[in-house]
Amino acid sequence: MILGGKPLGTCDIVSYAKSLGVYTIVTDYLDPSHSPAKEIADESWMISTADLDILEKKIRLREIDGIFAGIHEFNIKKMIQLCSRLDFPCYCTLEQWDICSDKKKFKDLCKAHNVPVPEEYPIDSQKKSSSLSQVKYPVLVKPIDGSSGTGISICNTEKELQTALDNPDGKQFIVEHYYKTGKEATIFYILQDGKIMLSAMADRHIKYSQDGVIPLPVGYIYPSKYLTGYIDHLNERVTEMFHSIGLTDGMIFMQAVVDEGNCVFYEMGFRLTGSLEYHILADICGFNPLESMTHYALTGRMSNIDLSPLVNPAFSKYACNVTFLVKIGVIGQIIGLEAISGIPGVISATASYFEGDEVPQSAYGTLRQVILRVNAAADTKPELKEIMDQILNTFRVYSHTGEDMLLPVFDTMEVLDSEISGLPQNDLVKTAEAHLCTQDSQNTISGELK
Repeated sequence: MILGGKPLGTCDIVSYAKSLGVYTIVTDYLDPSHSPAKEIADESWMISTADLDILEKKIRLREIDGIFAGIHEFNIKKMIQLCSRLDFPCYCTLEQWDICSDKKKFKDLCKAHNVPVPEEYPIDSQKKSSSLSQVKYPVLVKPIDGSSGTGISICNTEKELQTALDNPDGKQFIVEHYYKTGKEATIFYILQDGKIMLSAMADRHIKYSQDGVIPLPVGYIYPSKYLTGYIDHLNERVTEMFHSIGLTDGMIFMQAVVDEGNCVFYEMGFRLTGSLEYHILADICGFNPLESMTHYALTGRMSNIDLSPLVNPAFSKYACNVTFLVKIGVIGQIIGLEAISGIPGVISATASYFEGDEVPQSAYGTLRQVILRVNAAADTKPELKEIMDQILNTFRVYSHTGEDMLLPVFDTMEVLDSEISGLPQNDLVKTAEAHLCTQDSQNTISGELK
């Protein structure tokens, strides 16, 4: 049983499960024409993922063996609740999910383990004026339970902050320092049987192309130029932090601003990601977190083999994720999607909108403006640059009135700079492996790197 058939990655879950001979059922309240995974599943139900009592009864009646949800946080929470009711395997408890998805609790966990987070400004509703006087701008205002950039505001003045905090819905917000460096990184972990292993680290490139909202990602480059420093200074503390709340299986991603070479964490997810980096890990390293987590939902185990010999964040190749963003409106024409899939070096090209779809106003400033994610890999930087240039020059999106809908992309020369620790790729691999192998085997990959 797969909860939700529309989010990115769900079709990959269904396809993998079917390749194992598993009978797949997808449920949500959407018509199959608007729920892509329903169209390829063996069966689909018109039952909302919020209707737990109805789902539990039908799951018992149909003698279903396992439940999984991909990246959608609402559906994941429902998955955890259903698995608890039915005594099904689930990689995460409700308590762990609460800590990892609540921004305030995540920050408190980081602070307890000396893991850097942005400075926070507590706003006392009873003494708002004095609280606001302590704020140093710019700041971010974000809901503690939001994701995908939803509900986040950038405030440069006290007036803007007061407007952002005027919240009729009664939601809780965090006010924290906003870093305008433009340098970011995403760190990935794979977990198996209590081993928490650093699996990848990417430089996350963002674009300031829309007024009044946070910049959105336009590309990722692997391995990160900050990888060696991260392994030296933070990896052990982060793995100890996750051990402290009992995480044993699944995958984790953490997003960080890079300030003077140091990672300052502002977000995490205990789930699959919308960047779909599992395609890159499968191609370069030989393991796939999506497949492992699907396997866990059916068996209670991430894999029948030990994954640790395959895990190595210092990739043997360069890799990238090229992310295309679109403006608000109705999509009239998409050009180049099939051509991109045929470019040598492209691993995957996953679209989230199609011709005739509407990108709603509510998507403005969030990851719901992503229309396409392309993952690719190459042996050298020049080869990767050539692939990225081909991807960027091939894809076009026009509105139903013929207007260009794509937001600005990135300069490949800018993102593929020479700052990979000042070393050629083969030396980076050796350096990172050496640093990883000196750490405690209980907290890191130890000497089991491939």
